[in-house]
Amino acid sequence: MNLDKFLYNLHYETAKITPPDWEVNWEDAPLPYKLYTTDLPEVELTRNFSDTHSPSTHPTLADLSQFLWYSYGITQLSESYLSMDSVETWMTYRRYVPSGGALYPSEVYLYLKLQEIPTGIYHYDAAHHSLICLREGNFDEYLNHALGNRCDMSKCFAAVFVSTFFWKNFFKYHNFSYRLQGLDAGFLLGQMLEVGKRKNFATGVYYQFLDGAINHLLGVHEDEESVYAVLPLSIDNEMKWFEDIKDVQITSAKLCEKLEPIHHQHYMKSKVVRPYPMLLKMNQACMLHALTNDKKRSINNDSSLVKVPQTNDLTYSFSKTCKDRYSPGQDFVLKPLQFETLTHLLNELTLMSNYRNDIDQDLSLLTSRVSLRFTSYGVVGLSNGMYEFCNSTHEIKQISHGDYRMSQQNGLLSDFVNMAQIPLSFNFSGSNNHYQELYGYRGHRIQHMEVGILSHKLLLAASARNMNGHPVLGFDVPWYDELFQLGEYERTSLLQIPVGYHLPPARLQSPLNM
Repeated sequence: MNLDKFLYNLHYETAKITPPDWEVNWEDAPLPYKLYTTDLPEVELTRNFSDTHSPSTHPTLADLSQFLWYSYGITQLSESYLSMDSVETWMTYRRYVPSGGALYPSEVYLYLKLQEIPTGIYHYDAAHHSLICLREGNFDEYLNHALGNRCDMSKCFAAVFVSTFFWKNFFKYHNFSYRLQGLDAGFLLGQMLEVGKRKNFATGVYYQFLDGAINHLLGVHEDEESVYAVLPLSIDNEMKWFEDIKDVQITSAKLCEKLEPIHHQHYMKSKVVRPYPMLLKMNQACMLHALTNDKKRSINNDSSLVKVPQTNDLTYSFSKTCKDRYSPGQDFVLKPLQFETLTHLLNELTLMSNYRNDIDQDLSLLTSRVSLRFTSYGVVGLSNGMYEFCNSTHEIKQISHGDYRMSQQNGLLSDFVNMAQIPLSFNFSGSNNHYQELYGYRGHRIQHMEVGILSHKLLLAASARNMNGHPVLGFDVPWYDELFQLGEYERTSLLQIPVGYHLPPARLQSPLNM
């Protein structure tokens, strides 16, 4: 199957990308975290910190510990049934970010320059909340080149690398895991941006870098894992982000020659790893071997009609919001929802829409690339119907009147969410060519990461208002595209998030207290 056909089927005809006889071998499932088995230096991270997030002017190891715990630490054990008809249970290790099937295909690596530990490359061992030192040394110059000489690493105290470990969710979802992996990386990036903001860390997301050089630095094997995004952290007010690519060109291959390879053994539990050739082909097609400055950006200007009142940033307990966030599934309960509550949700999305990144150095809004429509039912002060939100003017316009709950239910591939009990359902859409004319096949994963970043802000905002949202990818995309009237705009549905009130979680769970 060629790559264009694969992406088409992945999005519009998902039944064609998974063998009809595919069975999940739960007994041989991989761990949801990576464990290094080589005898490597380990740095224990403190578990003694408060639920508040005090800004840091001189980042310490304790600050980093809190950042990692709230970003990707294992915070809860949960036991649930494998299916509605199953008598077998499945134990999951949950974190503050959502993940398809709670499988967490992302891994976190860091380049650290802190006084308390040797400067070098580390892997975040989420299972033990510790750091594993993979390679010591100062790699400022190497990373400057790997990022296209657009970032001054000398002014950063850290850089975070978000990778995808392909098998961690391929074992369940087969090729459909490719869409989930981009979204999962985006959810994680969105959480890191939120935690970093509360720690007063300046952040910027790099989607474009020399993949082979970054993977070589970390010692990851590209036949099983690859970095999707790089997030430098700084507290330097003079830091300049995303400078134009300088004339000095260096290829990934040349940069790799400057460092000896490292090969550290790791453990993932699965005895049999089935092949995933299409994921490897897509990853290879996405890789950048050199960086140029010839990319142009397109911005969509959406019109709108109805003004939404603006409010200040929500003042809420971020810790409690993270702890309360979960995906309700069948546990939604329809209750009256005030228009003011919807206003707060939309305001929170506004605050996330100017995050620093290397595809819009002109600080265009994220919602110029990811569009948002939603349906409402029973929202006090708002007619039932379909609406579009225009972030730039902070307005909504009504597209049509009516109750869309059953239409959305009919478009789900299985009944894992009861749409009849949901007052708000948000549709995240984007260009149906997935940025391909700008970024090639890499555009697909960039687009899905951006959807993950923006939608995670909605999930946190809902949790802060004593509600929750359930990210949904299991829907008939053509059905939803027609329902939300996206075809004439050359957009397509990327993610659906119903939001509402709900019953307590229908599962046994226990927090891992610090």
